[in-house]
Amino acid sequence: MDVQRILSKLPYQEPFLFVDGISRVSDDDVEGHYTFKKESAFYQGHFKDYPVTPGVLLTECCAQIGLVCLGIHLLSQHLTEKMEVAMTSSEMEFLKPVFPGETIKVQAEKRYFRFQKLKCTVKMYDASGDMVCHGTLAGMIKTTGHD
Repeated sequence: MDVQRILSKLPYQEPFLFVDGISRVSDDDVEGHYTFKKESAFYQGHFKDYPVTPGVLLTECCAQIGLVCLGIHLLSQHLTEKMEVAMTSSEMEFLKPVFPGETIKVQAEKRYFRFQKLKCTVKMYDASGDMVCHGTLAGMIKTTGHD
């Protein structure tokens, strides 16, 4: 499945879309990027005088690129317009903060894909190539209805 079709199938929209693009996708891995917008509302309170991207949103970004984009690619033959996405487990380690306006890159590698359940190892890097966080995520995409 081509990159534009994968992006068009994402079940998210602003302000909860954390994928700007995909630079590579195969049956085994995916790489994508996102820039955290300076004007995002969550920076006003996280933290008051030191805005940092919340870890839960870094995890969500990794999941959208690493699980959902790769899952859409893997399920391309069976994908319908209606799908439900659920993260089933996450284990992340955070190494550095991500600040407003920063662009990150996410790389995900498939560990297994069976019965519409996908488990991946994910790594996030900042623009300098330093690792921001890494971990293991698992989730499911359930297709419903017809095109």
